[in-house]
Amino acid sequence: MKLSLAIVALALAVPTASYAQDSTAVSNGKYPNTFSSGSANVSPFTNQSKRFNDWAISVGAGVPLMQSADLTSIKNGNGKNLFGYSAYVSIDKAITHAFGLKLQYDRGETRQGWFNTKDAAPDATAVGARTQYDAISLLGDINFSNLLRRVDNHSPFRWALHGYAGIGTIAYRAYQKDATGQRMMTEVKPFKFGSMFAQAGAGLKFKVNRRIDIEGRLMYVITGDDEFDGGGANYSAINQREEQVSDNFFNATLGISLKLGKHESHLMWHDPLQEIYYKLDVLANKNQDIEVCKKGDADNDGVCDDWDRQLDTPAGARVDGAGVALDTDLDGVIDLYDKCVTVPGPVENNGCPTTPTAGPVVETETKLEGIEFDLNSDRILPSNTPILNNAVNYINSSTGSYSVIGATDTRGTDAYNQKLSERRANNVKNYLIKSGVQSTKLNALGRGEKDLKYPECEPATKCPEWKNRANRRVYFEAK
Repeated sequence: MKLSLAIVALALAVPTASYAQDSTAVSNGKYPNTFSSGSANVSPFTNQSKRFNDWAISVGAGVPLMQSADLTSIKNGNGKNLFGYSAYVSIDKAITHAFGLKLQYDRGETRQGWFNTKDAAPDATAVGARTQYDAISLLGDINFSNLLRRVDNHSPFRWALHGYAGIGTIAYRAYQKDATGQRMMTEVKPFKFGSMFAQAGAGLKFKVNRRIDIEGRLMYVITGDDEFDGGGANYSAINQREEQVSDNFFNATLGISLKLGKHESHLMWHDPLQEIYYKLDVLANKNQDIEVCKKGDADNDGVCDDWDRQLDTPAGARVDGAGVALDTDLDGVIDLYDKCVTVPGPVENNGCPTTPTAGPVVETETKLEGIEFDLNSDRILPSNTPILNNAVNYINSSTGSYSVIGATDTRGTDAYNQKLSERRANNVKNYLIKSGVQSTKLNALGRGEKDLKYPECEPATKCPEWKNRANRRVYFEAK
């Protein structure tokens, strides 16, 4: 019951930008002052412990339209729409997978004419206006897609709906033009009480790749100033036409975001389900449980000597909860050395029967046990190292050569998945070579999403997550 509650608590945890690395770093003494919780060592947060990016730079341009004012851009007295221009640049920081902050600079010009009057103004007194503005604001960024998405939703995470709201300071110069010419009506300097403004709106983002997002955004800007439209002082003839207390405008923009950092994934595109998998892998990584073992772990099998019933387990052997090497077919030959793992046989024949059997014989010569990967990751999980150590021992004891084959699930483009599968295969190959396997015995291949263990998972939304995870794998084939 306690274990179930612990897993539920992990599933409900909201991911932030400070998840610790796997506990391997703890055992190496990289992070001092750690504490132990179960079998997971938790490290204090550092920049090195982040597992995804959380900074970005955004730029964009668009069109502002004065909407709520005495002089407007939309359907002014001459029946026209007057279009200005705008541009922005911002520095973006993700706080969690669903919330962030933006420090944004806007610059633009609105253009407006008569409105809020039944008849167009006579040509002799027709008024046109333009307002040049510069603004600095701090915006809150809510990722509604991540906030409302269930963690078991298997979407490819390519589209996201964002909401923005914030305040800042705005400086502007408003010009008015009529039959007599153009003159400046109002000038407001920044960083003064009368220059405060607010804006809010929404944006739709599309993830092009791990570095670039494209976003269409619509913001509503509230100036809090009745003179922003170029109508002059509050008591002028124009501003006396309506009881307008704030000249507001829409700003429609199209922009691009450059995500900064060395990691594959950005926090605002983070899949919470994958973080749960990672946490469970850390909990399962008993090999690093150095805090709990009072007497140590002499054979390094992940089971403390306090309750280990087999203190001399061979390196690379999988063990049960009591530290005893597994022997699946109970023939006296542990799985590490058994060439026929599921069929009993004598010790002198490496655990294989001396006479043909009626059923199929599973031998590790044709295919060794593979490992699985997190979404969009080529990182070898700590819980998979015993499997790879077993592969090292077997390949070294054989005379043949092997293909190390990488594969992915069906999320992402064909080109991206092909490169990801190649990285996975090469990472496993390099691990085996560093562990003592001759490089001439190994050949790394990437098959992308063309080699699914579960072909019915096309698209990935048709399958539960455990099947998609099984498709994200590296396995071995004898040449």
